[in-house]
Amino acid sequence: MKILRFSLRALLVLTWVVFGLLVIVLTFPLLRHSGRLWAKQYWSMVLLCLCGVRVSHVGKPLLSGPVLWVVNHVSWLDIFAVNTVRAVVFVAKSEIRRWPLLGLLARGAGSIFIERASRHAVQKVGREMQDIFKLEQVVGLFPEGTTSQGYDLLPFYANLFEPARRANVPIQPVALLFFHHDKRSDFAAFVGDENLMQNLWKVLGGKGVRIEVEFLAPIWVPDGLPAPARAELGARAHQVLREVVLRR
Repeated sequence: MKILRFSLRALLVLTWVVFGLLVIVLTFPLLRHSGRLWAKQYWSMVLLCLCGVRVSHVGKPLLSGPVLWVVNHVSWLDIFAVNTVRAVVFVAKSEIRRWPLLGLLARGAGSIFIERASRHAVQKVGREMQDIFKLEQVVGLFPEGTTSQGYDLLPFYANLFEPARRANVPIQPVALLFFHHDKRSDFAAFVGDENLMQNLWKVLGGKGVRIEVEFLAPIWVPDGLPAPARAELGARAHQVLREVVLRR
């Protein structure tokens, strides 16, 4: 049964990914900015449905204007789960560009890639983030820098809080909680030595995966006073996110 389920879902997901690439190449140049954002959000919703992954939302996301969403990182599913709420431009590790098909999608959707081995990577990504903020869009950030099992948080890299701080953009933490058959689980986590195909086999062949996207109160909203240092903003975000992630 698992083989049949995986085969059917894999075929549907592959078809949807190819369709998404065609939309990016053929229609994105013709669409208004708002149309591209809607297409990105709708495409993510359908993709998760085809994967057999349910998404629920908790809290009050900032749905207008520029904002930095600070998100804990568990799986390749994270980006699409957050996109179901509002189209987001994520800062992603450069390795994703080399993933089959998903890398092409990430590039076409406007992801910002960071070359972690480059000394000037943070400055370059910071400029790109500020350009996105000027378009009144959301930038998504995984400050852990890698995935975890989802039960706790790794230390945060706070350097990329600086572009939001300088641009006077609100910073809102977003917690991703993964469930399997309604119990907190690392079933869908993409961690360790597991490769993408192994994780796809597990997720697409399984059942009962749900992601709860919980929007917490912003840790900083510009109010005319001097902004806290980026290290303090990172520490605040880590504290409030960890309180939620540690819940069982």
